[in-house]
Amino acid sequence: MPRECGGPDRTDDGRYVIINGRRWRATDPAVPEDAAAALRSHLMAARRAVREAKRAADDAALRRARERVQRAKVALGERGDPWWEQSGRERDRRWHDGLAWFDGHGER
Repeated sequence: MPRECGGPDRTDDGRYVIINGRRWRATDPAVPEDAAAALRSHLMAARRAVREAKRAADDAALRRARERVQRAKVALGERGDPWWEQSGRERDRRWHDGLAWFDGHGER
């Protein structure tokens, strides 16, 4: 599939992106852009927290940061049950629940 707006190549079915020859699950296209942007922001903050926790050798902080990465990626549809196997209601619930979790937990 051709690149969209300079993004990575996708498989013909649109379910995966190809980055450096590796196939990764694509973000669920049903997630509204504002919600996807918020979740990507949480994901990037969580990845920074992973890096800092590793640097500080803080195992508890590392576990919390990795949990945040996991939650963001699941909410985006990049992990967990494949988004293309979920109903519209399940897909909506997944990203809504992800945003609600971050709203309740902040940027710890």
